Amino acid sequence: MVGFDKETVSAGAEMRSAERTLKQAEQLYASGLSSAKELEDAKNEYQIKQAEFKRANAVLKLNGGSKNGIYTIKSPINGFVIEKNVTENMQLRGDNDKSLFTIADLSSVWAMINIYESDISRVQAGNSVSLSTLAYPDQVFTGRIEKIYNMVDQDSKVMNARVVVANPNFLLKPGMLGTVKVSASSGVDLPVVNSRAVIFDENKNYVLLLDAANKVHIREIEIGHKTADKIYIKKGIYAGDRVIASKQVFLFESLKAQ
Repeated sequence: MVGFDKETVSAGAEMRSAERTLKQAEQLYASGLSSAKELEDAKNEYQIKQAEFKRANAVLKLNGGSKNGIYTIKSPINGFVIEKNVTENMQLRGDNDKSLFTIADLSSVWAMINIYESDISRVQAGNSVSLSTLAYPDQVFTGRIEKIYNMVDQDSKVMNARVVVANPNFLLKPGMLGTVKVSASSGVDLPVVNSRAVIFDENKNYVLLLDAANKVHIREIEIGHKTADKIYIKKGIYAGDRVIASKQVFLFESLKAQ
């Protein structure tokens, strides 16, 4: 930066010197004491020095400098400072290969997720993902798996995948921990009910069905797969059946006693 500053000062001095020479040449030519060629040479020299001053000044401004010796470092992108490697009164050397600041655009973030071996076959790039964090337990962030790293870590025995998540209001911060749910296709279509609707009794699973006449019936089911809040039914009900999911345990006990 000092070099850029010096070039600007030198170019400015040379331009002003060439300007004085040009004025003298104009006066001598007007008095008939010099030729037109000498005047033309003075004009050309002034234009060259003027162009050099503009170039040096543009380079200085491009690198964040100013004539008063204050230099401004501008980020090429909008974002937040997530890493700082400079302190007050620190000397900046030319052989320092560390960046002074790291800027990140946090309007969308990457979430690195762990996939257990038992789930690897069911997870693919493009799957939708729901993310919940400890900081915002009642808010769900959505994203999509962008890349799967096809290598299982020998220590943790998990495979990593990268998820791109929209970050409204910049709520998600680098380094946060969270839990993800991946919407993946198993290749089998099964009816799904809320986990609260399933009643477990004497080592069997049941649901309460409401028929067309609004009568309640007990139906034994076979569970195919379940998540934290959903249960996929392999046998016992069909898509479109009406299932009771409120006060079902009380109703089940009443019907069972009849």
